[in-house]
Amino acid sequence: MATSSSFILCSLLLCLVSSQTLATTGSQPKALVIPVTKDSSKLQYTTQIKQRTPLVPIKLTIDVGGIFQWVDCGSGYVSSSYRPVSCDSQTCTASGSGACTAECYTPPAPGCYNNTCSHMTNNPFSNSGGMGEMASDTTVIQSTDGRTVGKAVTVPGAVFTCGATWLLGGLSAGALGMAGLGRSEVSLPVQFASALKFPKKFAMCLSSSSSSNGVIFFGDGPYVFLPNVEVSKSLMYTPLILNPVSTAGSYFQGNPSTDYFINLTSIKINGKAVLLNTTLLTITEGNGGTKISTVNPYTVMETSIFKAFVKVFRQEAKNLTKVSSVKPFKYCFSSKNTPSTRVGPAVPIIDLVMHSSSVYWRIFGANSMAQVKEDAICLGFVDGGSNPRTSIVIGGYQLEDNLVQIDLEKARLGFSSSLRFKQTTCSNFNFTSSA
Repeated sequence: MATSSSFILCSLLLCLVSSQTLATTGSQPKALVIPVTKDSSKLQYTTQIKQRTPLVPIKLTIDVGGIFQWVDCGSGYVSSSYRPVSCDSQTCTASGSGACTAECYTPPAPGCYNNTCSHMTNNPFSNSGGMGEMASDTTVIQSTDGRTVGKAVTVPGAVFTCGATWLLGGLSAGALGMAGLGRSEVSLPVQFASALKFPKKFAMCLSSSSSSNGVIFFGDGPYVFLPNVEVSKSLMYTPLILNPVSTAGSYFQGNPSTDYFINLTSIKINGKAVLLNTTLLTITEGNGGTKISTVNPYTVMETSIFKAFVKVFRQEAKNLTKVSSVKPFKYCFSSKNTPSTRVGPAVPIIDLVMHSSSVYWRIFGANSMAQVKEDAICLGFVDGGSNPRTSIVIGGYQLEDNLVQIDLEKARLGFSSSLRFKQTTCSNFNFTSSA
């Protein structure tokens, strides 16, 4: 079972990365940054990094709970700096791999070398997976001081896994794989932190607009958004809960989940408690609990939780006029007579109460109501059925314009609630280079 101590050990295990790291800045950067774009047609969040020698821009779909980065190696992967990860390496052990490719039956090429560490590659959007060769290659990413973008940083030995071309099905157009940011010793946040010796933490801020970029910071704050709004000082924190059983589509037996689970204890709407079966909020033999996700576009709730949640919401929203439902939503309302506020439609306030009654993630109309037609808004929560693997999955729509920080060393999640209250949004990070 992975613990916080295993993440400290990670800096030793990932010697493939850390021993080779070079920074073009002349000194070690304190943080890195990547832009995040919303694909409204696929309801996915994507980014772009540069990889290989010579460098190639690579579009990736983000999976905040994914174990690692995987990239299509089956359609023209060319790089002089590609290196397969051997079966007996510390990196292979750290990854939790339970497989080795002893002999490859085609000529050596990226994705097919003898005696290489193998790992499960998953595409949760198409519910598909397969085995892939682990490797390392040059990766280039921008540095940041938390306010603007700095010089490029080169990480020569960033580890990833080769995926088959057919695994790309269902991903955003042009995506060549997925960027895993999960609770893993080979995820991108841990690799970058180990390589560049900054804190093992990252912060994600998803834009609600497909025409402007959100941002992911690797490393500590500040996290500054125009007009000079520093968010890191106003975060609330709740412990991360480790699920001892993997929640991935395919995995090696015995590996823990790399998803980020939190200790949600109750839900309130306009201060009124939702009566729900709290045993569903605990993790039992890998089932139940609450996690965050960029794969699920909207928050998904187990059926009994969903029904109780909707019952209270509708009681508190008597001023809203119900209209015909629009898939995937069950409850929709006329927006004609619904006042608009800085934080979205004026609808009941939802509080996700964490480990303490004083620690709650407040959800306003901008994150609870989805505009589906010109004159219709829907409650942006989905019925997940009577027996889901995870009882509540907080989806991408509820995360938009909220800054979420994952601190792997302290095993905690920080959250801001809507940045609109601070008169800024996730699209207001200044990507103009200061270099």
